[in-house]
Amino acid sequence: MPASDYDSACLPDILPLYYRRLFPFSQYYRWLNYGGVQKNYFQNREFSFTLKDDIYVRYQSFTTQNELEKEMQKMNPYKIDIGAIYSHRPNQHNTVKSGTFQALEKELVFDIDMTDYDDVRSCCSAAEICPKCWTLMTIAIRVLDRALRDDFGFQHLLWVYSGRRGVHCWVCDEAARKLSVAARSAVAEYLSLVKGGDETMKKVVLSDPIHPFIRESLVVVERYFPLYALQDQDILGRKESVDKHLHVRKQLQQDFQNEKKPENRWNLLKDQAKRKQATSKKGQHFEKEIMLQYCYPRLDVNVSKGVNHLLKSPFSVHPKTGRISVPIDLKELETFDPFAVPTISMICEELDRPRTVEEEDKSEETIDKENEKDAAESRKIRDYKRTSLAKYVKCFDQFLDVMARSWKGELLRKSDLQKDF
Repeated sequence: MPASDYDSACLPDILPLYYRRLFPFSQYYRWLNYGGVQKNYFQNREFSFTLKDDIYVRYQSFTTQNELEKEMQKMNPYKIDIGAIYSHRPNQHNTVKSGTFQALEKELVFDIDMTDYDDVRSCCSAAEICPKCWTLMTIAIRVLDRALRDDFGFQHLLWVYSGRRGVHCWVCDEAARKLSVAARSAVAEYLSLVKGGDETMKKVVLSDPIHPFIRESLVVVERYFPLYALQDQDILGRKESVDKHLHVRKQLQQDFQNEKKPENRWNLLKDQAKRKQATSKKGQHFEKEIMLQYCYPRLDVNVSKGVNHLLKSPFSVHPKTGRISVPIDLKELETFDPFAVPTISMICEELDRPRTVEEEDKSEETIDKENEKDAAESRKIRDYKRTSLAKYVKCFDQFLDVMARSWKGELLRKSDLQKDF
């Protein structure tokens, strides 16, 4: 995934600028403080920093936004991971009596990585991605977002591009943050369909009746399957793909000799599946199993199960590509382009561009309007708005505004309860 304007050797020089002038600290704190509804929620959160030369610093924690900001500007982490909310302050974990330092809460998180699809994509492998296989991430977001909202009732889902080859989901509802390990495992298992390693040929097995969740997922998959699998990956045109995954019968292979068009070959395969369905109980969902095997989301369930599992933070920089880990606006999901996500070098260069007269005027206006605000904070807001990072911060802001309404309700409820006593 080339980021033509990015050279990782520059990171030590440009990270200080990024953390000083562009990282959206106020939104970041607003997110992780959750409206201050629960006491010490932000203070007991673990942050972990990966520094230059892979030096890994765990159990960092901060009392205020200002403290977090100063420490990040001092350490300039190459990567930031977010962990759980603990029973005590993580930076004091060594002083706590053994066994009492416990991970209590964390967002329910999902990690989808393109490398887990290597057996069903021929365009790329390992860390490489391209617009053809990126469709798999679009499908994963569509399927999981629907299920988490409709089947589980969650509302506050933050989808984030990892900066290289995958996506993360942070389910931020209070109910999700309080889930036990057993409950997280149950949700992750419910959402997992593709089972088995490299040696397993048939990774999806459906039984009757098909669960409503699988039916709903198939509605999504069916929308993308023809273009992704039949056209872009040419799964019925490549012999190794036909042999490895599709277990097609000799008769069908002969039919394929006379029919070269992918869509027509797929219709032949569906006809065979229908005939099979009529005569036997087994294998009656053959074509659905193929579609799911090729397109259904592949989760790293271990990331979702643990309360204390760390996950890369939004707005962290990916050291290999230089791309910022940015929120994904689901209203624009179909046109989201991972290659268009700005690199740290790009946004730092955009900062250095001379301001236009219009920008200068706006800037003066902002200063006049915001005299009562902290000048440094105000300047930082103006800084990121001059770069390609602006639309992603705006998307984050919109997510937080929706969530803030639920905090307000919770704070009012708590104050009413106190009045009742």
